[in-house]
This record gives sequence, C-alpha cells and structure tokens, in this order.
Amino acid sequence: MTKLFLRPASWLGAGLILGGLVGFTSLPELAPYHDGDEKLGGDTTVYETGRNAFSLSAANMASERQTRFFVGNSFFKKAWVEAPSSTTARDGLGPHFIARSCGACHALDGRGAPPTFENQLQAEQPMALLFRLSIPGRNGPQPEPNYGGQFNNDAIPGVKPEGKVQISYLPQTGSFPDGEPFELLQPQYRFTELGYGPLHPQVQVSPRIAPQMIGLGLLEAIREQDILANARAQAAANLGVSGRANYVPDAYAGKTLLGRFGWKANVATIAHQTAGAFNGDIGITSRHFPQEECLPAQRDCRQAARGGTPEIPQDKLDAVIFYSRTLAVPAQREADSAEVRRGKWLFSQAQCSSCHVAGYTTGPLRGLPEVSGQKISPYTDLLLHDMGPGLADGRPDGLANGQEWKTPPLWGIGLFADVNGHTRYLHDGRARNLSEAILWHGGEAEAAKQRFMAVNKTDRAALLRFLESL
Repeated sequence: MTKLFLRPASWLGAGLILGGLVGFTSLPELAPYHDGDEKLGGDTTVYETGRNAFSLSAANMASERQTRFFVGNSFFKKAWVEAPSSTTARDGLGPHFIARSCGACHALDGRGAPPTFENQLQAEQPMALLFRLSIPGRNGPQPEPNYGGQFNNDAIPGVKPEGKVQISYLPQTGSFPDGEPFELLQPQYRFTELGYGPLHPQVQVSPRIAPQMIGLGLLEAIREQDILANARAQAAANLGVSGRANYVPDAYAGKTLLGRFGWKANVATIAHQTAGAFNGDIGITSRHFPQEECLPAQRDCRQAARGGTPEIPQDKLDAVIFYSRTLAVPAQREADSAEVRRGKWLFSQAQCSSCHVAGYTTGPLRGLPEVSGQKISPYTDLLLHDMGPGLADGRPDGLANGQEWKTPPLWGIGLFADVNGHTRYLHDGRARNLSEAILWHGGEAEAAKQRFMAVNKTDRAALLRFLESL
C-alpha cells in the first residue's frame, strides 16, 4: 500500500491583513462596462446556460462545417469496447484504461470532479481525476517502472487493473480577518490492490482533474509573442509574480513548442492532447501514439487483443480534434450589473488579473476561421507560476517544477453547477467553491489571496459573484 499526501498550507488560521488594503473597500468603484464585454469567446460566443452550455459549436461556424463537428462529437462521447468486436469502428479499448470515452471524464464537455462520498465512504473509483506517475531520473522524470506514466484503475476482461485509488481529506481550518471561519480540505491518496507489484519508493504522483473543453481552439490561436509578453509585463511590474513558459515536445509537430494545455502547460497543441488522451486514458492507439503503455511486469496487458493498427483512423481522430477546437464559449452573465462590475474592479485591485489576463486578439490558426482573429477574454496568461507548498505535487513536468501550475482559464467556471452538478475547483478538485479555490493560493499568488481575505464580506461576495458570472 502506498500513501501520499500534500503538505498543508502554512498560513491556515493566520488570518493576516496586509497593511493599507482594507481602505480601498470603502470606495464605490465599479469596473466599466462596454457593449459586448460579455462575449468572452469573441464571435464564437453562445448565449447558453444549463446542461448544454459547453456543448455547442462556435456561433460563427458555417453550416457546411457542422457535419464534421457532429462526427467529432460522436467519437468524443460514445463508448469504446474491447477487441475483437463486431463494432470494429469503436473497438480496441484498453487493455488498461480509466474511461471508456472522452465524454466519460469531460461529461457534457465540462469539468470533472473527485469521487463522491456516501456515509464518509468513497462511493466510486476516480475517473475524471487521473494520476500522473514518475520517478526522478538523471535526464528528468522517468515512468514508474511497474505502472508507467499514468495509473489506470480499470482494465478489459482477462487483464488486471493496475489497482485502486482511495481518497480521504484532512480538514484545515482558519478564519478571515473579520472573523468569518472557513474550512479547506487537504487531499490524501492511497494506492491499493496493486496488480503488478509495489510502486517505486521514489514515486512522484500528480493528481489532475479533467478540465472544461470550451475555447480550446481560441487558446491555441493566441500568439506565442503575446504569451511571452505576459511574462515580461509581470517581471516589469515587480510585484512578486514571475510567470514563465513551458516548452514541451509535440508529437504532431515533431519538435518542441510552447505549452498551453494541461495543468502544467505540459501539452502544446490540441491535436497532441487529443491523441495522447485517447492513448493514455482509453487505450486507443493512433498514428502518432501507436503503442499502449504495457510495462514489462504487465504480461497480461502485452498479450491482450488489439483493435487494429491504429485503433482509431486518422480521419475520425481529426474530427474529434476539430470538435475539441471549435466548442463555443458561453457568454458572461449579468456583465453590466453593479455587483459583477464591483467584483471585477476588486479582482483587478487584488491583482488577480496579473495572472488571469483577460484580453487577447487571436492570431490565425490554419483551417480554423472560427477561432482566428477573435477578441477574447479567457482570464489566463498560459504561464507557469509557483503556487506555494499547499498546492505542490512535487512532480516536475517539462520545465515546470513541483510547485508550479499553469494559470487556468476562468471562462465557464460559473457554469459548472449547471453543466456538471458540482462546484469543484483547482487541479485536483479539492476546492468545493470559488472562495476555497482562492484560499488555497500561495507562492506568487499569496499577496492576491491576502487582498481577497482583507476586504469585507460584502466585497468578497462581489468578487465571487464576478467569477461566477464568467
């Protein structure tokens, strides 16, 4: 049995107030509103709420391109089966996997959540929460010898699952300077019923939740020069924020590119991300990912039947990539209301916008006129930041170290409850609401968190209302 836990944040219970911060809360400033500010995804934006808010095609997509979008939708959401099968278009599942479809983790194209609990017992195995594995190596992280680069807790008949993951939480309590208490949950993970021997004693584990799928093509179309300009602006401001880019190999480009996707900016393109997820999460091979990860100790995995070479044809995979790049971004709600505008102003005053950068104009993305040349507001700089020991996983990824995470985009975060029925945030879903997500910030974001804590309850509610409107 292997047990891992993340260190609790040292500031819990401190209730600190930064000097000079409380004064600005008495001012009635509101952020300006301009017609069209609610169009977070530019012309791709849809005015949709409810369960299908993340599942629509870009609003500016021409009708003749819709067929490809719906083909991609089908292969994204429908389940794969083990080979051999009469359903040859969808066989080849596994041998090891964590999900039977992309949509199983990204339900309704939305955000995953940790397993639920019933009577304090974990009700299910994690699926939308996966676990990256590695051990330290001379030339960087190496796959765990018996389990590879990802822990897969499911398998086809005749093959042993790699094991099970048990999750528990340690409560961490504290209070705001005005006396309002809060509780955070520190996750702990245990790997049990291991199918292929013990985990390496130096194993590094990184839990990562499935993020929302919206606006991915728009993020891919942001010019690299604009992302690097964010790093220069942060350095020039000298406020203790020092984002940096990750550079990672891309299977499609055949070279190293700027990382934009994944919780550590460890993937450069949606094509690589999509094909890699098919391979790592479902066990489906493709032209650029032709092998399942069956380790030497996993003899049953290596002997299992396959569903062809490759298991997903390139045209079908390309349709899924197109689908993933062209999902629409929902509009901001009540962008012109006084409370949302007050919250937006506070968000800026707390300097949250140093990392959660709003405004870009996308560059051209070949074959994707929908996302090219759009004025967008994703609220991310796509850079790595040291978020402190409280959120650290201790696992490097590309140029990212064990305390660094990419700034996630904020568009859509107020719709998780509508789409997926939960409000779980951060890279592992530990935060049960947006206030908890802010309170877990540390490292480069420590000062911004303290500014949030220092304002009065009404202003805290306004800032949260702004986030919920996105």
